[in-house]
Amino acid sequence: MTETVLGGAPEPGRFAGVFDVYEMETDGGEIRYYGQPRSDRQSVVRVVAPMFRQRGYTVSVERELGEYVLVASERTTGVDGFPTTNVALFCLTVVTTLFAGSQWYGIDALSNPLGVLDAWPFAVAVLGVLGVHELGHYVASRHHDVQASLPYFIPVPTLLGTMGAVIRMRDTLPDRESLFDIGVAGPLAGLVATVVVTAIGVSLPPVEVGTLPVRLGYPPLIRLIAAALGQQLTYGDASLMANPVVVGGWVGAFVTFLNLLPVGQLDGGHIVRAMFGSAHATVQRFVPIPLFALGAYTYLFADGQSLSLWVIWGFLALLFARAGSAEPVDDSPLGAPRLVVGAVTLLLGVLSFTPVPLALA
Repeated sequence: MTETVLGGAPEPGRFAGVFDVYEMETDGGEIRYYGQPRSDRQSVVRVVAPMFRQRGYTVSVERELGEYVLVASERTTGVDGFPTTNVALFCLTVVTTLFAGSQWYGIDALSNPLGVLDAWPFAVAVLGVLGVHELGHYVASRHHDVQASLPYFIPVPTLLGTMGAVIRMRDTLPDRESLFDIGVAGPLAGLVATVVVTAIGVSLPPVEVGTLPVRLGYPPLIRLIAAALGQQLTYGDASLMANPVVVGGWVGAFVTFLNLLPVGQLDGGHIVRAMFGSAHATVQRFVPIPLFALGAYTYLFADGQSLSLWVIWGFLALLFARAGSAEPVDDSPLGAPRLVVGAVTLLLGVLSFTPVPLALA
């Protein structure tokens, strides 16, 4: 048997102690090793990932038609070709956020379709906050040589025009430091954008209440920014509301809080997993409890406003916990500086929380 196989990937004998191979095949940029693992999948990946990574492959263990397959895919941290899907989704999200913004500004999009263009400050604020958040993840991924996609924006014709944005990590994480840095970079970058957008928004003149019969619940972070600048978020005149650019800041704070829930593949799950290791598995089991409790609180003391939001996120937390968290190859503990940054980030997440983020006016 030769020392290496196609593309320089390790030959099966190099990892026979953890995965016994009885057949191999190539499929495009993938090399597939069919065989039997000697331990659980995560343990196998933790052992073989370093030898594949140094040869330019990312690896995973799958189960297909009753067989275990160790799949080695060629790694690339660059962008292969023109990102058609990313650009198309971004353009669609621009359209949906412009339409959503027109409702906050009180623009009748049906009688004046081009009038939605006047809602560009709202669209820039919302997309800017979300884009900076995901860009933080992307830059940290590139810094640690972890394969990640460009952001995918999610266009939805709602009062915000989007369900957010995501990037896909298609790689093994070499250590806890990379897991932590990638997880924490998004919320911190997003919070910087949130502060900037909120500061601009509260400094702009208020507008007449639009066509949306809703009001925002502002978390402490947004209130502190407005207070520091001596600006208002609410007005005695019921026909006035804060400039819709502030909604972009509200989106940033709300997204930050939800993403910092310490469960599964959320940013908070990555951060807490990196900080506390396997103890994260215990922590995330309890996350749904306060979310369901928030639903009960809003039902009892807030006329049920935001009840469905917290109930849905309670069930989502259960699903995220069941799906599991990211597992770094090297599970060595973090140093003190990153632990401090993690604690501060989680505290900022608390400041981004409000029990009734959205209510009917």
